[in-house]
Amino acid sequence: MEYRIGIIKGDGIGPEVVDAALEILDELGEKFNHKFSYREALAGGSAYDQYGEVLPQETIDICRDSHAVILGAVGGSKWDNLPKDKRPERAILGLRRELNLFANLRPGLLLKSMAASSPLKERIIGDGFDILVVRELIGGIYFGESGRRDTRDGIAAYDTEIYSEKEISRIARFGFEMAMKRKKRLTSVDKANVLESSGLWRKVVNQVSQNYPEVELCHMYVDNASMQVIRDPKQFDVILTTNLFGDILSDEISMLTGSIGLLPSASIGPSGIGLYEPIHGSAPDISGRGIANPIAAILSVAMMLRFSFNLDGEARAIEDAVDKVLGEGYGTIDLGPKDDRLCTTAEMTELIKREI
Repeated sequence: MEYRIGIIKGDGIGPEVVDAALEILDELGEKFNHKFSYREALAGGSAYDQYGEVLPQETIDICRDSHAVILGAVGGSKWDNLPKDKRPERAILGLRRELNLFANLRPGLLLKSMAASSPLKERIIGDGFDILVVRELIGGIYFGESGRRDTRDGIAAYDTEIYSEKEISRIARFGFEMAMKRKKRLTSVDKANVLESSGLWRKVVNQVSQNYPEVELCHMYVDNASMQVIRDPKQFDVILTTNLFGDILSDEISMLTGSIGLLPSASIGPSGIGLYEPIHGSAPDISGRGIANPIAAILSVAMMLRFSFNLDGEARAIEDAVDKVLGEGYGTIDLGPKDDRLCTTAEMTELIKREI
């Protein structure tokens, strides 16, 4: 089978890490006899520079015609002064909406070999932890009504948190399905003691849980959850939460692993098309220097193989290769390896490719 993949390299270090990921994917294709075809498209700052818009229709069409999409980071200080609707980050929100990518998967995995990179004490992390954040992605406050209005106290701004039963039940089912494939524990995070939207969230999650009696469900307020992931991250397996809370918690968890340069993400919709991207930003300050960590982009490819193409063995081949290279002490500058194990982007990519 030929797998059609849309490629959006993005801005800053985006092209560097995406090119590294494609090298790994090509190597995997040769080993396992798969054919991957690529169609490039522009989004973010690079698209604005060429077209005057951050998400051209051509890019949307290419993504819709693909089995999956690989995205590099977008944005940078170059475009910071543009109007809100022209900022590169709007391209990501647009892609999520256009492709109906309602579920975001953010792994927070700390391998034993990377324990020294975590800011947590050894007695807390032990042999490491493995958390999966399932975040609702196209509802909530980021997509609710927003604006500004005049008041007696001056201009006021507002953003609306809104969720329907359908939106909540859809992401809840997805979260429970992920839990069924893991340790069968799910923590639903909300603010039901204050927010009406969270009250409905908790009610619907409880209803959906009746269809998954094997999964242990608990509820946690978001303020408590933000403390608990630091106090005892190993207590969590799957965390299910809203767009806003998921945005914050997943970034918090990512830093517990030591570097955001290690972590991938997946955004998945009902059509089967998935968008796969590293969680880090475009890092324009190191762009072009050949020192960016490509591992998050490479592991994003592994997620694509698993969730969009059902190639679990091939995904494991990448993950095992990354684990072995890191276990031998190699790393890019963000991981703080010893001098004789310090790698450039190209060197790290080559090491992983050899292991595959």
